[in-house]
Amino acid sequence: MLSSNATPFTMGPALLFCPADRPERFGKAADRSDAVVLDLEDAVAPADKPGAREAILKQAGTGGLEPSRTIVRVNPVGTPEFDLDLEALARTPYRTVMLAKAETAEQLRSLEGYQVIALCETAAGIVNASAIAAEPNVVGLMWGAEDLLASLGGLSSRNDDGGYRAVALHSRSAVLLAAKAAGKEAVDSVYVNIPDLEGLLAESRDAISSGFGAKACIHPNQVAVVREAYAPTPEVIAQATELLEAAASAGTGVFQFKGKMIDGPILKHAEATLRRAGHPRVGREKPHMRGKYGGDL
Repeated sequence: MLSSNATPFTMGPALLFCPADRPERFGKAADRSDAVVLDLEDAVAPADKPGAREAILKQAGTGGLEPSRTIVRVNPVGTPEFDLDLEALARTPYRTVMLAKAETAEQLRSLEGYQVIALCETAAGIVNASAIAAEPNVVGLMWGAEDLLASLGGLSSRNDDGGYRAVALHSRSAVLLAAKAAGKEAVDSVYVNIPDLEGLLAESRDAISSGFGAKACIHPNQVAVVREAYAPTPEVIAQATELLEAAASAGTGVFQFKGKMIDGPILKHAEATLRRAGHPRVGREKPHMRGKYGGDL
């Protein structure tokens, strides 16, 4: 049994769902994404779930998927399907699980020994996101828009212009804040309008700018768009590098750079950009800075 203490979530930025009853797609989905989510829940009809579990077992026996890049979405705690999912998973090398409709911290204790991405997609899950994120085996939180609105008795998570309704935006922010406050990763919800790649790009750019470490995809064509959004452009990398070099020259304290006041939080934004780009500068010793109110940064 693995320790219940979670290690950092490093899969991303593009997670791709794949129905677990379609084993012919497993390898392709894994090859095209940063991590594949083998889905035993909503993507599989009730009558096909036994076959989906057998497909995962058969595939695992061949050593076809890399466990460090494979997530299995299991059915909600308290359902007969959840117990059967765990019985099957115990016979595989896969130890990263996405828990559908996570609603309480207690539910996460049913998955001791697994690294868990808790999918908060009901009213109870959103309200309890902070307690869920605090569980030791949780590596990240994801939110789900359509299931959330269904749990509220609503009709759609989006307005006619394609933007999220206020309650969906609140829930998205609540999950992000809960995850980051607990030192865990946050995964943005899927974009269901598959042909609208421009809308996906805009939403993915907002996700990375807001702090989401990954975004879930439901079609292979979405993966490249998410990666494009998460990859800093050469111009952005150059700007971040120039800013950090100016900070090193400035020494201590707040300073001006190209007419703007620069302090610790701005430098952290630049450092995050270079980390996403894999820049070697990140992690080197940085100058000691003091915030504008005198506190150490």
